[in-house]
Amino acid sequence: MPKFKVLKNYISHCQHSQLQIILLFAFCFLPSVTLAQNDAGGSVVVNGDQVEFMTNKKDVVATGNVEVFYKGAKLTCQKLTLNTLTKNGLAEGNARIDDKNGVIEGEKISYNFDTKTGNIMDAQFRSNPYFGKSRKVDKVSENEFISRYGYTTTCNFDRPHYRITSQKVDLFPGDKIQTKEDIFYVGKAPLFYLPRYNHSLKDPLMHVQLMPGKSKKEGPFLLSAWRYNLTENLSGRIYSDYRDKLGFAEGFGTNFKSDNLGKGDFKFYYTQERVKDLEEGDPAEFERYLVRFRHKWDIDEQTNINSEYYKITDSKRAVLGSDNNLLKDYFFREYEKDPQPLSYINAHHAFGYSSIDAVLQKRTNRWYTQLEKLPEIRYSLPSIPIGESLFYLDNSSQAASYNYKHAVPSPSADDIYVNRLDTINKLSVSRRVSFINFTPFVKVDNTYYDQNVYGASTVLRTIFYSGMDASTKFYRVFNAKTNFFKLNINGLRHIITPTVAYSYNHEPSVASSKLKQIDGIDALTRSNVAGLGLSNKLQTKRNGTSVDLVDVNVTSSYIFKPKTGDKRGSNLSDFLFTVKLLPYSWLRIEGDTTYKRSGNRYAEGYNSFNNANYDIDFDFGQERTIGLGQRYQRKGGNEITLDVDWRLTPKWKFLFYQRRNRGHDPTLKRGLRQQEYGIVRDLHCWLAELNYSLIRGQGETIWLIFRLKAFPELEFEYNQNYHQPKPGSQSNP
Repeated sequence: MPKFKVLKNYISHCQHSQLQIILLFAFCFLPSVTLAQNDAGGSVVVNGDQVEFMTNKKDVVATGNVEVFYKGAKLTCQKLTLNTLTKNGLAEGNARIDDKNGVIEGEKISYNFDTKTGNIMDAQFRSNPYFGKSRKVDKVSENEFISRYGYTTTCNFDRPHYRITSQKVDLFPGDKIQTKEDIFYVGKAPLFYLPRYNHSLKDPLMHVQLMPGKSKKEGPFLLSAWRYNLTENLSGRIYSDYRDKLGFAEGFGTNFKSDNLGKGDFKFYYTQERVKDLEEGDPAEFERYLVRFRHKWDIDEQTNINSEYYKITDSKRAVLGSDNNLLKDYFFREYEKDPQPLSYINAHHAFGYSSIDAVLQKRTNRWYTQLEKLPEIRYSLPSIPIGESLFYLDNSSQAASYNYKHAVPSPSADDIYVNRLDTINKLSVSRRVSFINFTPFVKVDNTYYDQNVYGASTVLRTIFYSGMDASTKFYRVFNAKTNFFKLNINGLRHIITPTVAYSYNHEPSVASSKLKQIDGIDALTRSNVAGLGLSNKLQTKRNGTSVDLVDVNVTSSYIFKPKTGDKRGSNLSDFLFTVKLLPYSWLRIEGDTTYKRSGNRYAEGYNSFNNANYDIDFDFGQERTIGLGQRYQRKGGNEITLDVDWRLTPKWKFLFYQRRNRGHDPTLKRGLRQQEYGIVRDLHCWLAELNYSLIRGQGETIWLIFRLKAFPELEFEYNQNYHQPKPGSQSNP
């Protein structure tokens, strides 16, 4: 969705840092002189062309290239006067304080060491990434500073490209900041104005956020959020949004935390959405709202409880169909992370050698196909030695009441209800036989059902397992040292690691066709499989560090006489090859491919490479990279991508991305699928980025982004989409 981001946290960052630099930093040096007089551990060094004590006034006066050193800080000026009775000090003439945190300068710096008050006239400061000026800075008490008529920026020019001015800033260090008459300037042009601003220094975020913009679906819009802090443990936001084509929406969010009850958040968002251009007979308004609650409680080091609750009411979806999704339409980032959020409570407790989890999961939105757990309890005991023997025992058990509910409008008769208890006990021993690490095991899986697929009660299914894991490692070192083709080879070590994981499970005592299917546990059948793996690595040393020049892995499985599928005799499954190459520090190659062995041997594609993927990355340093990739499927898609990020000059950078389809997938047209072009200009303290994007079947996008170099995460962006096809249109992909 197009958007218009307005510097979100920037004003807060700058105002906060302006006072901390101008005030706290300026006065951190002067009080230390008094402290040094009573602190035998510190010493003050004063240098000047002339230093004298005036007995009639009780003044110490240093003139001419005055330098004062104390604990790594340095004060320079042309004249320094300190009265030993009143404790008033005055530094005049290009007064300057240098510290590891930065530099502050003023025409005059005065300070009283008894009252710990003072001021700086015509103050200037620089402390990366901040620069600024203030006409006057007063320290009025131990815990309060006032700056008048100043500005802050991250531009170090005498005439900065942008700045934030404040008529008055009242700072209470470590507590809060109060500003008056704040204006954001670009050059000489004022863009934003804020009459008053109050902010907690314990909270780095600003309280008011605005996001104007325009989209084809919503029209012009303005999204706003007001942050509030009721207490240190209770804060949140109030939302008030307007979308021209949809109407108003409002809501609020609350974040809470407690030393005894954990932390969490609550969110409510509501809209009585107006939709134009609907078909005759459809309602003109739709009620849509979201309720979300999340909570995490760490009771102690071994026990915690996590919970989430999502309730979505969406009459638009009910009337117009599943293409309408409140989460997707209004909270797309959340939708991308989890398009079907669950409502649950999960409690976990860890014992000395084991753990137990209890989950209560209930469906709260009827258009989701979802598994309910009412509840599910899991117990896990990892491998634990049995006495002084060589044997190890582990156990995994779960008991649950399951309801598998289909999304409406499916009839409730399709839903599945079952109570199940599953327990697995495994006995193993780890031995080294000659040069092979050998771990044989036996295992039994007992599963109790309250009913089978026919409704009969109390079903017990038993499966016996046996198997072993075996692995070893061979290596050889070659005393090779060469810079042939600038490969920088300093010795070679070849490592070969073969692995075999064999597992056999007997035919279950109850066939899977007679059980209600909830998950993979219910679908288990006889199996007799050996997992095969072979790893090859070629290593060398560069700059004293081991580097994998070549890393090749091959995995497959050998299936003994399967009773399901197209093959009835023993056979090898597909081969998966993965390759990683690092011949140079600036070149990285990664790829994978699958060699087809499963399925019908007479089918097309059998005994051939079915797909292949690779990525080649060139990194030439100085912000110059090229990426080339391909995604290939036999008789299907074949996409080639090219990504270039290239610094042309110190001021200009070029961005390029292209995705082209050369495959035979009938659902995708051949040719150029996506292209993006961008140019970035360094504007000293800003980065300006202009981008153009064209995605076939979706339309074009142009956006202009301004980023502060000091705060690249804060951006000012205008983004406009056009020529985007409507949902359900017959545009060709």
